Amino acid sequence: MAEMTGAQIMIECLKQEGVEYIFGLPGGVILPTFDVLYDSGIKFILVRHEQGASHMADGYARATGKTGVCMVTSGPGATNTVTGLATAYMDSAPVVCITGQVATHVIGSDAFQEADVMGITRPVTKHNFLVRDVNDLSRIIREAFYIASTGRPGPVVIDFPVDVSRAKTEFHYPKHVEIRGYHPGTRIDLKQIKKAAAAIMKSKRPCLYVGGGAVGSGAQKEIVELVERTGIPITTTVLGLGVFPEDHPASLRMLGMHGTHYANYSVQNSDLLIAVGARFDDRVTGNIKKFAPHAQIIHIDIDPASISKTVLVHIPIVGDIKPVVRELTKYVKNKRPKIKAWLAQIEEWKKKHPLKYDASGETIKQQYVIDQIGEITHHKAVVATGVGQHQMWTAQWYKFSSPRSMITSGGLGTMGYGFPASIGAQLGRPNETVICIDGDGSFQMTMCELVTAAHYNVPVKVFIMDNGHHGMVRQWQELFYNRRYSGSKLGPSNPDFVKIAEGCGVWGLRITKKDEVIPGIQKALAHKGPTVVHCVVAQEDNVYPMVPSGHALDQIMDMA
Repeated sequence: MAEMTGAQIMIECLKQEGVEYIFGLPGGVILPTFDVLYDSGIKFILVRHEQGASHMADGYARATGKTGVCMVTSGPGATNTVTGLATAYMDSAPVVCITGQVATHVIGSDAFQEADVMGITRPVTKHNFLVRDVNDLSRIIREAFYIASTGRPGPVVIDFPVDVSRAKTEFHYPKHVEIRGYHPGTRIDLKQIKKAAAAIMKSKRPCLYVGGGAVGSGAQKEIVELVERTGIPITTTVLGLGVFPEDHPASLRMLGMHGTHYANYSVQNSDLLIAVGARFDDRVTGNIKKFAPHAQIIHIDIDPASISKTVLVHIPIVGDIKPVVRELTKYVKNKRPKIKAWLAQIEEWKKKHPLKYDASGETIKQQYVIDQIGEITHHKAVVATGVGQHQMWTAQWYKFSSPRSMITSGGLGTMGYGFPASIGAQLGRPNETVICIDGDGSFQMTMCELVTAAHYNVPVKVFIMDNGHHGMVRQWQELFYNRRYSGSKLGPSNPDFVKIAEGCGVWGLRITKKDEVIPGIQKALAHKGPTVVHCVVAQEDNVYPMVPSGHALDQIMDMA
C-alpha cells in the first residue's frame, strides 16, 4: 500500500466516516490539511469566526443526529472554539473538532500561535487527543468519532501538529474500536425495568420528566407509546422539546423556572417521577431540597455518572433510552395505573393556570411574533435560538411537534449560539424551513456569520427580537435588584440590523407595528435566500411563569 501523509490520512478518515460538511477557518499549521481538503469532495464552510465553526458543527449535529465536524488552526483559532465546545459538552452534542498545532518538537516553547489545547479543552470535552505519531492517526480519528457519538455523546478534540500532518506512513483505517475503560452500556437490566414497571402500576400520581437524552436516543416513538399505553402525563426540559407532541392531551409542556404551572405542580405533587434522559438541572428542579418531596424517583440514563448525581434515585436504570423505554412499555402495555383522579386534578390546573400574555395594545410582544411563526409554519420548522427571554418564550409559544426541532443552548446558556447553529442545522436539513429566533444582544455576538450565510446562500430566516436590552438580565434587575439596570441597556445604540444584513448580502426587513407581523413572517418565509427580520418589540416585558432562584418548583410568580 502506498504511503500517505498525515494530512491525506486525516481527510481520508473523514471521508470514511461519511463527513458531509466541515466548518472552519484555515491558518498556518493546518494548511497542509486544508491543501488536501481542497480536492476531497467534502464541503467546506468558511466561517468568519472560529466560535461560529464550533456552533455550526453543533447545530448540524443536533438537527441531524450525525457528528458535526469543525477544523481550525492553532493558538487563537483553537481557543476561539472553546465556548462552542463547552456548549456542546453541556448539552451532549456529538462534535469532532480538529485543531492545528505547532510541530511536536516545539510544543511547550511558546512558539508562534501555540496554545495548550489539551489543557484548555479537557474540562469542556468528552475526550481529547494530541497526535504525536502519524502511525497513530487513523486509530485516533476512528476513536474520536466513536467516543463523540456513543454513550452520552459529546465533543472530542484532535490536536494535530503540523509535522505529523507532513509525516508519511501506510494507511489502514480500523474497522473496530477497542478502548480500554470505555464500554458504553448496551445491556438492558430487566430486573430494574420490572421494578420500574411495578412502581408505575402502584402509583396514583405518576409523572414523566423527559430530557434531551431521549431526543439523542431517537426515542420519540417509544416515549409516545409509553404515554399512550399508561396515560401518564409528560413534561419535558427545554432540550427535550419535540420528543412528545405538545398538542397531545397528556402533554404538560416544559417544566422548570419558566415552565408551566401545571407541569411544575404535577412534578411537585407526584408520587412517582420517571426521569428519562434528563439530568435534574437546577433550572428544572428549583430548590433541590424541596424538589418532588413525595415522589419515588426512577431515572433512566445512558450515563451512570448522571444517576443520583444531584437527586437521590430510588430505581436507577442505566442504558440507551430507546430500548429501555421499549422494554419498559412491554411490562405495562396491557395495564394502566389507576390515575383518573390525578388526571382530573391536572386538567383543573391546566384550566386555572394556562400560559398567557397581555396581547392588548399596539406594541409588538415577542410572544405574539413567536406564536404567529408557529402558526404559519404549522409548528414544523427547525427552530434555533440564542439565550434569554426570546429563548424561553420560544420554548413556551412555538408548540414543538417533532424531535430535533428545538436547537438551543440549554446547559451553558450561550448567547450567540442561535444564529451559527441555525446555519449548521439548515445545511444538515436543506429541504426544511430553519428559523433562528434571536435577541438583539445574543445576535450581535455572532452576527459576523451573516457573511457566511450570504456566501453559501444558506436560507435561514432570522427573527431578531430587539427590545433594546439584555432582556433576561433586565428582568432579574427589575424583580430582584430594585430596577438598577446596570449594564443591561443596549439601546439607543443598537445597530440598524436591516442595513447590516444588506451590507453582508442578506435581505432584511423591519417590523415595527403589530399589523406588520404576519405579512413580515410570510415575506421572510417566501424569500429564497437568507433573511433578517428586525422586530422592534416591547422593551419592558417579563417571562412568566417564573420560579425565582432558590425557591421550590411550585412557588411560582406570574403576571398580575
